[in-house]
Amino acid sequence: MWLLPPLVDLCARLREPGQQQHGTLESEGRAARGNGFLHVVTPPDTNPILENGSLLKGLRERALSDGGIYLHILGALTTGLEGERPSNIAGLKKGGCIAVSNARRPFRNDLVLLRTLEYAATFGMKVFFYPDEPSLSGDGVAHEGYIASYHGLQGIPWIAETVALSTQLLMVEETGIAAHFSQLSCKSSIELMRWAKDKGLPVTCDVAMHQLYLTDDNLEGFNAQAYVLPPLRSNTDQQAIRRGLKDGTIDAICSHHEPLNSTAKKAPFAESTPGISNFDTFMALACQLVNDEVLTLSELVDKICLNPAKIAGIHEQYEAIGGAVLVDPNLEWQVTAQSMLSNGKNTPFFNQQLQGRVVETFFG
Repeated sequence: MWLLPPLVDLCARLREPGQQQHGTLESEGRAARGNGFLHVVTPPDTNPILENGSLLKGLRERALSDGGIYLHILGALTTGLEGERPSNIAGLKKGGCIAVSNARRPFRNDLVLLRTLEYAATFGMKVFFYPDEPSLSGDGVAHEGYIASYHGLQGIPWIAETVALSTQLLMVEETGIAAHFSQLSCKSSIELMRWAKDKGLPVTCDVAMHQLYLTDDNLEGFNAQAYVLPPLRSNTDQQAIRRGLKDGTIDAICSHHEPLNSTAKKAPFAESTPGISNFDTFMALACQLVNDEVLTLSELVDKICLNPAKIAGIHEQYEAIGGAVLVDPNLEWQVTAQSMLSNGKNTPFFNQQLQGRVVETFFG
């Protein structure tokens, strides 16, 4: 048995407000808690967008009362996430946002991005980036490579991520703003982050757990359960991510939990909804990282508990609240609708036998 600190997730969509057909604060909060997550960071691209102080307070209160988790909100970096002008960042900070982000929405141009970051920096707000250059990713639905070509799927080249990341890193260097880069997916991005850290830039990054165990090979047969953005990349990218995790270039692992209802994946691949429900399989894959000697148990705790708390700026609250998670790393279980706690059953691991699961949580 392992006794771990509470897990901290740097990116999960709990589907409120606006997408309750896929999940609720209650259902996904309980799924998070049952799988060891006590603290969850959520992006601002909901409906309505997270840019109103009174809305933020209500969401946090309901996440705790109904779902039993502490919700940490990323406020909208630009008004309406339209990439045109800065949002009311002072108000968002006062309203309790831990950072700001434009999610995966584009900026009108790089000058707007620069001025917005300069403005956010005056309030000492960290910014979360999800690097993507839309003029390169376009309407792509899969990693640009053999698998996409073979299946006739429009590809997303790795450079769509690294071009955006390069620009954003240079903006960080110019403005001095602290930045976190979430869900990096390709080898070149890890190399860029290594360069940025060697240069002393105030940056951190994470990867989604599924990127460590799935590749674009899992799209075989038009498997829509493996359709996610950023897309599953090549084996070469995955190995680079694993090396970056081990050498400390990558600071954290997030769930990138995106629950969907039963109809969202039934359309043809390119017309289905991207996303994977990840809370329930997260710990099994985490255990596998240790079994495969990708990480030691101590390193794993850093990546899924301690470092995320520091990145989110909640380490003092994290330590004060405390708690523990009991994990059986040898427990074998099958991924089924009945064994999953999340409303979303959308996972490429469905019906597979996994090993390792949270068996008890000790939270206040």
